Amino acid sequence: MYERKTTPNLNCGLDLIGEVLYGKWKIRLLWFIDQGHKRPSELQRKIPDASRRVLNIQLKELEEHELVSKVIYPVVPPKVEYSLTDFGKTLIPVISVIGNWGDEHEERLRALILKRLDTNYEI
Repeated sequence: MYERKTTPNLNCGLDLIGEVLYGKWKIRLLWFIDQGHKRPSELQRKIPDASRRVLNIQLKELEEHELVSKVIYPVVPPKVEYSLTDFGKTLIPVISVIGNWGDEHEERLRALILKRLDTNYEI
């Protein structure tokens, strides 16, 4: 398991956001939960490249950071649903702006990423 070697900077907003949102799928999880995909199986279908284990870990971290809440229903088979907390809802406009920026610069970003990938494969 990963063990942190440095203490996070708790006096910088960008570092704080990084601590909370660092994780490949966290922003997508927040977005899809906001869009109404609340069950783990629905989220797995929306993010098929992510393993169930990684999604569960990241959902747990989002819950620990009070961005999502988890409800476990007392039924068989077990039913679990996630929803955004009021605190988590404050991130949706920010995620939307970042997504729009990505859409506006999609071609350029794709070319830069592909260029970097090609360079890394030649090493």
